Amino acid sequence: MIKRILFFLSFLISGLVQAQELSCKVVVNSSQLKLSTSGDKQIFTEIEQKIKEFMNNQRWTNDLFSEKEKIKCSLIINLLSSQGQYKYSGNVQFQVIRPVYGTTYETVIFQFVDQNFEISYAPEDRQMIYNEQSYSSNFTSTLAFYSLAALVFDYDSFSKLGGNPYLERLFNVVTLAAGAGSKSPWTYDSDIRSRYWVMENLRNQQFGAFRDGFYEYHRLALDDFANNPANSRKIALEFLNTIKTVSTLKQNSIVINTFFDAKSDELINIFSEGSKKEKQEAFNIMSSLDPSKTDTYRKLMK
Repeated sequence: MIKRILFFLSFLISGLVQAQELSCKVVVNSSQLKLSTSGDKQIFTEIEQKIKEFMNNQRWTNDLFSEKEKIKCSLIINLLSSQGQYKYSGNVQFQVIRPVYGTTYETVIFQFVDQNFEISYAPEDRQMIYNEQSYSSNFTSTLAFYSLAALVFDYDSFSKLGGNPYLERLFNVVTLAAGAGSKSPWTYDSDIRSRYWVMENLRNQQFGAFRDGFYEYHRLALDDFANNPANSRKIALEFLNTIKTVSTLKQNSIVINTFFDAKSDELINIFSEGSKKEKQEAFNIMSSLDPSKTDTYRKLMK
């Protein structure tokens, strides 16, 4: 495919081409639930397998991916309570990972903690049939959200606004779920760290500069860091200043928060060999926008 073929040419030569885009590791942790029978345990094994099949077998694009080219992600689901037979809620930790060109390093491009994970695994919900044009269940809509979000961030990291086609489909998932009567986390009045606000931030024109900078940070800075670290640090610092500007327009936004959740250690490594001025400027921006990690960012000043 045009957007990624140069980056992954060696992968395409060495691997068989597949249709599906994601390679997602899935873990369902039910240890916090009270299990009354051995059949309960089997249910959670089935749920984990169904999620794996959905995430890894659903086709979202017309692009061709080799096995090594698939987008890596991980989905850790912690089931914490049950609201009745086959109804469960908890939280999810979702990560999307991208390789860095010419290295063995992999960078996290999206790290999202979803505190509003709710599913029904009643017999009528187990087919996991998904149609983008209609709402079928909160379960499949939630998994579709994660899948399309992975595509948005991955494609955005390889070309400017490359994730736009998948962002519009992400909007459709959220809209259909909200229209079907599913409230939080699908609606504007939900918590600011919800699925709705991930979608809203990405579609908001105020975040256009963030998304442009997101591409430059990954494709022009990280992918070229081994060849030209000084220029890569310059691009990374420019992106931090862009984030600072965007944050004044949209304070406490989920997309900016998740960026620092994913990138704090990486940013410290990028600037660790920079000039004193670069370190100071990076520290000032990161500690102001991500104050909970100020002590971590102080490593730059040592």
